[in-house]
Amino acid sequence: MVTTAPRVGILSLQGDVREHARVLTELGAQVELVRRPGELAGLDGLVLPGGESTVIDKLSRAFGIQRPLREAIAGGLPVLGTCAGLILLADRLADGIAGQETFGGLDATVRRNAFGGQVESFEADLEVPVLGAPTVRAAFIRAPVIEQLGPAATALCALPDGRVVAAEQGNLLGVAFHPESTAETRFHRRFLDRVRRA
Repeated sequence: MVTTAPRVGILSLQGDVREHARVLTELGAQVELVRRPGELAGLDGLVLPGGESTVIDKLSRAFGIQRPLREAIAGGLPVLGTCAGLILLADRLADGIAGQETFGGLDATVRRNAFGGQVESFEADLEVPVLGAPTVRAAFIRAPVIEQLGPAATALCALPDGRVVAAEQGNLLGVAFHPESTAETRFHRRFLDRVRRA
């Protein structure tokens, strides 16, 4: 059990790192930027931010951190993945580009860019029962969706058309949108609760 400020890494190869760092710092975490394998040592949790999942995948291999990340996730490290981070957490991709890989861990099939390009970005108010009221204001920016969840994973919320956009499994929490961009802190709080219990 973590009693001091939890040390939370943010994978900082590409994407919206600063926004997550701001939220986590405000919630009392000690933030570490992670690019290389040695920087995973001693972390209590990890955030996989939004960005370009294909670029983050390629850079993780170039920096030699892909395998250590997979091992850390499989070993139970608490992880929050948002947008591209959800894609990277998924065990299966519905439409990955040739050679694209994920870190895995979340028993889910995820479709990239499920809503189209940048011009199809939108915001929506979502009911998330585990978070209670009020609704979550969610920003979807070239966002993925969860097309299928395995028995180990649990859906947390869906769009009105039924498409699942957040799920959790053990110490893993993945969302298709950007809570760090809409002043929504409850997903980060839920993640930090897991970090403190791990």
